[in-house]
Amino acid sequence: MTPLYQVSDSPAVVSKKYFSRRELMPSQNSSVWQIQSGSVRTMTYLDDGTIVTLGIWGAGDIVGSALSTIEPHIIECLSAIEAVALPLDRQNKMVEALAAHVEQAEELMVIRSYRTVDSMLLKLLGWLAKRFGRTVDNGQLIDLRLTNQDVAEILCSTRVTVSRVLTQFEDQGIIQRLPLHRIVLCNQETLRRAG
Repeated sequence: MTPLYQVSDSPAVVSKKYFSRRELMPSQNSSVWQIQSGSVRTMTYLDDGTIVTLGIWGAGDIVGSALSTIEPHIIECLSAIEAVALPLDRQNKMVEALAAHVEQAEELMVIRSYRTVDSMLLKLLGWLAKRFGRTVDNGQLIDLRLTNQDVAEILCSTRVTVSRVLTQFEDQGIIQRLPLHRIVLCNQETLRRAG
């Protein structure tokens, strides 16, 4: 397989670093790692300690916390690794666009990793409120007009289950449902728990 990115092998440009199996690669916001040989996995963990694998990467792939907003963002070597650190040019619009796509995919992957639909739905509502919400008197309005079926598909659940949990959240005062499938996430404490 041809790598998507090429880096000069000239020692004047980059210096190779070596990592052992199971070693954690350091992450910086100003650079990323290009894997020259071996394989790594990127991962994070949930509040309860559950590990979520975000990806498996090999020769030619580029990894680093600069491409993610997930915290913690861990890069674990699955084998002996040879890699080079590449400075990240945040001025490049393509880099910004690709990083935004990766970040969104990772965030949704983590949300879907929670064990119960209640937890997944609360995290999803918090994420939607942060990304697309606007402040109203009683909380954050999520004006995306997602149907219960849309939400069920995002969470790999059923419409019936999502409807039941939304009704529960409404009864508990966590959300307020408005016409046209709009939802208000009601208070700052709920936003903190969901984030």
